[in-house]
Order: sequence, then C-alpha cells, then structure tokens
Amino acid sequence: MDRGSFIQHSVMLMGSLVFTRGPAQSHNTIPGVLGPVSLSSLGVTLIHEHTMVDFIGASETGVHRYHADAVVETVLPYLIALKKAGCATFVDCTPAYIGRDVTILKRLAQASGLNIITNTGYYGAAKEKYLPAHAYTETAEQLATRWVGEFRKGIDGTGIYPGFIKTGVDAGPLTPVCEKLLEAAALAHLQTGLTISAHTGNGEAALQELTILQKAGVSPDAFRWVHAQNEKDKQLHLQAARMGAWIEFDGINGSDPTGLQQHVDFVVSMKEHNLLNKVLISHDAGWYHVGEPDGGTFRSYTALFETFIPALKREGFTDRDIRQLLVDNPRKSLIIRVREL
Repeated sequence: MDRGSFIQHSVMLMGSLVFTRGPAQSHNTIPGVLGPVSLSSLGVTLIHEHTMVDFIGASETGVHRYHADAVVETVLPYLIALKKAGCATFVDCTPAYIGRDVTILKRLAQASGLNIITNTGYYGAAKEKYLPAHAYTETAEQLATRWVGEFRKGIDGTGIYPGFIKTGVDAGPLTPVCEKLLEAAALAHLQTGLTISAHTGNGEAALQELTILQKAGVSPDAFRWVHAQNEKDKQLHLQAARMGAWIEFDGINGSDPTGLQQHVDFVVSMKEHNLLNKVLISHDAGWYHVGEPDGGTFRSYTALFETFIPALKREGFTDRDIRQLLVDNPRKSLIIRVREL
C-alpha cells in the first residue's frame, strides 16, 4: 500500500469521514478562546503572531516555568495597542510543547477585546527539539486522533477549542517524523476541516508538504505556507499559489527596512501575477520568552499598520487590495470545511 492509500485507509478507520464539530460551533464560525467567533466578526486579522514561547524543549517545558500574571501584564499593553490600530482578530501560532497556554490566551482576549484563535498540532522544525517523545513512536493516525480530540473535546479540559492545525518543518527534504506530522495533519483536516499552518524552512519543503497533502486527498487550499519570505525564489511562491496554497509572508518588522522592502517586493510580485487572493501577511511578533528576565525583548504588533501598509500604498495598492490582504484572505483561509481534491 503506497503512502497516499495508507492515509486514505486511515481516514476511513478514523470515522468514515464523519465531520464532527466541537460544541456550539457551526459552519459560519471559528473557535476562539472565548467561544465561537462568526466569520463576519473576524475583521482585520493578523494570521501569524505569538504571545508567549518557551524554547527550552518539549521534555522540560510546562506551567511550572512561568507566572501567568507576569505574562499577561507584559503582553496585554501590546494587544491593546493592536486593537486600537484597527485589528479585530489575533491568530496565536504557538503550538503545544513550545509555550501554548490557552488559559493565558483567554485572559488576554477578555482584557484586550480581541478575538484570539489558538491551535492544535505539533512543531517539528528546529531539528525536532519541540516534539514530545510519543511523536516518534505513534503513527500518523494516532497523532491525528490526539489533535481531532482537542477539536471535539477541547484542550486539556479548558473548554477552549483550536481553530486550526499548526505544525512545522525545517528545510527540505523532510525528515521521516516531519513527513508523519504532515500525514497526521492531513488526517486531522479530513476529520475536522481545520486548515493547516506549517512553519516551512524553504520552497523545497513547501512543495514536499503539498505533495503529501495531495496524496492524502487534501486540497492545497487547506495549507498555509508559513514563513514563505524565507524562500527567496519568487517562482516557488507562484508555483505553490497556482496549486492553491496560501502564501504567508509573516516576518514584517518595522525596524528592518531591508526586510520590510523584501516583503513589499514579494507581495507586489504576487499581485503582478494575479495571485493577491492567495497572499497572507503578518509579523510573527510578540514572544514573551519564558526563562528570560521579564520575558526578554518583546516586539510589537503594529508595524504592519504603521509602515507596511503605507509602503504597499506607495506601490499603488488600493483600499480594496488592503482589505483583501487583511480581512478577506485571512477569513477565507481559516474557514472550517473539509477541502478535498
């Protein structure tokens, strides 16, 4: 049995493609940490940000490593500033075993007024430092069952549900365990309709990820190529977008003029090739670093509004283009529905 046939067989074993949502959810909502958020309420959305991260490794991380009150006190002013800048929805991309704490996210959502969306899944990038031991011993089907369980029953008994799947791989070719993570993500998507955000080391890895998903019968439209700006070959961005993938340029940083211009160039290239409808933009900012004094250096979430959008407008981007990038594309990419080939 080839890999694609195995995955399809596994899907059947997991429930004959029965699409079961968590409590009180519908096809017109996304699970937020405070409850379902209507698609029409998502508004301006930052698709890839972080509040807290813990880089010590999967075997040592845990709630014993930080004080929740300190994290909230540090992060909240930045989220309030983001809300004032016009953002409505904040997608927190920190996965389990690298600092995900949904109870802190709930407190921050309550205090800031932002919609905050969290995730399920495992992160295999950074040479697999943040993978739990069972990621190596369990099958793709078993891993997917864990993630589907969080979607259907909530995360760690909190009553908070994930709104997408987050995984991560280094540059290609993918390691066997990272291939398995993508197989598990495919299985979980086909069971839940959750879309897949994958930290991706380069274009080779992105194309390999897409091949794995397609072999499982998952449309590239379910896939967000996270950190696409790290791949400098624009042709690979175009190739993946034409396949249907979402191309996410998420390293916007107002203190890095060279990097900022590169992001502008990438987005301009996508527009020139009539692919602006597949572009996502964000900062990959924040990062209260557990273990560092006062959480280390925190990067704000407003450079996109203060410097990047004005730079796009100088390139001729219209208000309609900006709305597509900040409202329409993120909403479409997050919609919960099974995307089959």
